Amino acid sequence: MALLIALILFTALMATITYAGYRHYSRPSRYYDQLAGSPLVVAAGGEGRLSPGEGLGVRLFRVIGEKVPIDPQEAALTRRYLIGAGYRSDSAPAIYYGMRVLFFIGFVASIFLLRNVITPIPVLRVVLMIAAVAGGLFIPGFFLDWLVSRRQETLRLSLPDALDLMVICVEAGLGLDQAILNVSRELAITHKEISEELSLVSLEMQAGKRRAEALRNLAERTGEPELRKFVAILIQTDRFGTSMADSLRTHSDFMRVRRRQEAEERANKVGVKLIFPIFFFILPSMLVVVAGPGFLQVFKYLLPVMRQFRAS
Repeated sequence: MALLIALILFTALMATITYAGYRHYSRPSRYYDQLAGSPLVVAAGGEGRLSPGEGLGVRLFRVIGEKVPIDPQEAALTRRYLIGAGYRSDSAPAIYYGMRVLFFIGFVASIFLLRNVITPIPVLRVVLMIAAVAGGLFIPGFFLDWLVSRRQETLRLSLPDALDLMVICVEAGLGLDQAILNVSRELAITHKEISEELSLVSLEMQAGKRRAEALRNLAERTGEPELRKFVAILIQTDRFGTSMADSLRTHSDFMRVRRRQEAEERANKVGVKLIFPIFFFILPSMLVVVAGPGFLQVFKYLLPVMRQFRAS
């Protein structure tokens, strides 16, 4: 009965959150995108993904996060991770800490209320509560790291296309600043993440920052090693006056070869990774299907014979 009540409450909570998210965040964000005409207007203005259509739940997270006492160094590190994940809003750290607090309270409270349903052993209940506390503290951080890694992978996969388009722009006679701006505009639909980053670089240069400083900010902001190499190539090529198109084309070819090698490496690892699923899932099923009837016959005829020997 307790499990059924918990399931009903969980379903009602998920339905409420889904409705509130759609009503106050998803649908208004679509209207903002249609009115703005381009997603780069919001991203380049520093508002990030959290400002358009900030709903009641997001506002609640922000209010709670602003009440949490945070060390300035930890707050700066968290902001850096959030920027790496694509959330550049000024209120993003407060919203993140508010989500962490509410997730911790909700997760620990759920485990505490359902501890009798999950296990009747007192020792396991204590272990379960300790695991719930640890999970409530560390799961949001792991999820943020996963978001950063996923965005870095997206940037890495979209970089060769951006390099090819930049080579075309440079060979057409455009300067590097104008080429970066054109690439950010052309890739706004197909590769939104790298388009946002390049648009920020262009805006920083238009605001008066030196090109090398704006490019270094790109490398620090994303934390992607391939983008760091790309930035180093641009800075060195600009400093020494070598051909920009040749450097970009060479680096693009190198990245495509490396991507193909990584795909081949992953393909070669598939055989090793399949050993454990085959051994634990497929092999027992095959044994049951192939050897099952034989074992049934053995038990059917051999066990009565053994019992007769014991009786005699």
